[in-house]
Amino acid sequence: MISDAKKEEVRDAADIVEVISDYVKLKKSGSGFIGLCPYHNEKTPSFHVTPRLGIYKCFGCGETGDVFKFVMDQEGVGFNEAVRQLADRYGVFIPEEEQSPEQSESNQLKEGIYHALVYAGHYYYLNLMKNPEAKKALEYLDKRGYTGNTIKSFGLGYAPSGGSDLWLAAKKAGVDEQYLVEADLIKPSKRGEGYYDTFRGRLMFPIFGPTNKVIAFAGRVLGNEKTAKYINSAQTKVYNKSEVVYGVNFAKNEIRKHKEVILVEGYTDVITLNQHGISNVVASSGTALTPGQMKVLYRYGEKITMIYDADNAGQNAMKRGIDIALAEGMDVELLELPDGEDPDSFVKQFGKESFVEMKQKEGRDFVDFLILKAEEEQRMDNPSQQSKVITEILEAIANIKEEIKRQTYVQHLHQRTQKYRRGSDRELFEELERVRSVKRREEQRSKQREEFRASRESEQIPPLESHVSEMIPLEGDLPVPSPSKKPHYEKELIRLMVSYGKDMVTYICSLTNDRLFEDEELRMFYSDIVERYKNGEEISFDTYSGKPDPFPRLVGDVFLEQHSASERHHEKVGLKYEKDKNPYRTAKSTIKTLELNFFKNKLTELSEKYKVADDEEKKKIIQVQADVQSKITIRERTDSDDFYPDPEGTSENVVNEKVFEYKMKGE
Repeated sequence: MISDAKKEEVRDAADIVEVISDYVKLKKSGSGFIGLCPYHNEKTPSFHVTPRLGIYKCFGCGETGDVFKFVMDQEGVGFNEAVRQLADRYGVFIPEEEQSPEQSESNQLKEGIYHALVYAGHYYYLNLMKNPEAKKALEYLDKRGYTGNTIKSFGLGYAPSGGSDLWLAAKKAGVDEQYLVEADLIKPSKRGEGYYDTFRGRLMFPIFGPTNKVIAFAGRVLGNEKTAKYINSAQTKVYNKSEVVYGVNFAKNEIRKHKEVILVEGYTDVITLNQHGISNVVASSGTALTPGQMKVLYRYGEKITMIYDADNAGQNAMKRGIDIALAEGMDVELLELPDGEDPDSFVKQFGKESFVEMKQKEGRDFVDFLILKAEEEQRMDNPSQQSKVITEILEAIANIKEEIKRQTYVQHLHQRTQKYRRGSDRELFEELERVRSVKRREEQRSKQREEFRASRESEQIPPLESHVSEMIPLEGDLPVPSPSKKPHYEKELIRLMVSYGKDMVTYICSLTNDRLFEDEELRMFYSDIVERYKNGEEISFDTYSGKPDPFPRLVGDVFLEQHSASERHHEKVGLKYEKDKNPYRTAKSTIKTLELNFFKNKLTELSEKYKVADDEEKKKIIQVQADVQSKITIRERTDSDDFYPDPEGTSENVVNEKVFEYKMKGE
């Protein structure tokens, strides 16, 4: 709790004119200052600041307050955070609130991460400006028409291609390696001691939070390398990508002023529009739009104009975005630029005025836009498609929480579709209620599935670092060998872990647990590997061959195959057989088989329970069966290489030979 005395000390120390001047160009006027209001659009200044009283007031829109209120509004923070920000700026010491050791440690870690990110931002920027290797990055930025001020404002930089340049420089500067790792700026080397840089040979885009703190980075390759064009920082203690939109720190005040946010797809769209004087713009940064991101935008404005690519991916993203924005309470408009144009190219070619004019003339509410797209696709010429289009629009309207707003849009839809259908708007309202009823049932089922998953997870063995291998028997009390033939996929997982050691154990155990094993001996073998991993002990063929029975026998069963390619086979056919050309791909395929067997056994078990269950229990069993069946279906329909994540680490661990390349919009 910040004491009243401290609040007054901060208020007295803070220069309200200086603080507001960071956001508004003020001119002296009598005993005060005047400028254009940051809370609304105006051409004649009506925003007055009176330093003698420490207040501001706009005589146009009525907004008024003190220096704390102004910082809260402009930075999107709470009162205490506003006080602390001003205290830091003006050198007023505020003692930390009493914290538990865990809270203190967590806060210290976050501050360390922020420090590492700030250091990295300066490092990348200086490399862009001074490192000869960055010439290609500067040429790329020059080709895009970015000025020196734009490059500096957005903190653009360059990550050297050396491999560990940032790590070594940060280490020399005294930045703790733990903070660099936690910020996902460096990763532990798989080849021994030391670290390697996460970003290498890339143009760097800092990602800022609403309070102007660097929270992550995105890096773009500058050549034709066969790798992802853009990579982003992983999730960290300070970066939750589902709640971050690129450029919000630059846009928030302009969004408030215009009461509107423009959503585009790419980083360069945001930067170019800003350079041309259009600042209420943010980007989803290549990720699917999330409710968390929309909540952030709704803090600053209630209207959103979406500009997406005309391709299938862009249109699908747009439709999902409409639903999310409506559910959050936003007014939604959409703008489609001429063929071949994106915001970056359009504003460069035609300028700000043409962009603003086109947005005003061509921007459409979501009902008009979706009908227009359906007409362009000739869906409205087909009676069955007409009804589908209308239902799709009603499904979007169903996301709106306010009843009056829903009614307004249904009446608007009625007017717009009169030429395609006869009758009153009553049928539309009835269909809307049916859609909302289905939506409520789906939400209820989703909630039940989440509750079931949560209950299942509470029964699951914890992740690798907290595994307790209760299945490992004491010597002299070993289990009787399973009489049936051991499943080949269970043996294969054991073989991979023993053959490839700790990295493979880490990967496999992050996706599995011993409950998935049907064979008791192999389950015990798996648990022993986990225990050795936890204790930092060696995991190898020799280790298990030298252990007491049953391990030597199991090793023999796992490693000695009944049929294998002969030693001279490759000489005859000119092709050498390699069992593990890519061991991680083998692991993915084997885990898929293991899980499918587990879930199919679970279905059989549920069917038996169903036979003796009462009516209430049967309902629950049917729900569980549906959930298990969905797990089976998604695994059967999805290639294991796509379904399971790739292992973390260096390029030698790459699993998928099909190169996925994400291209930012307009590039």
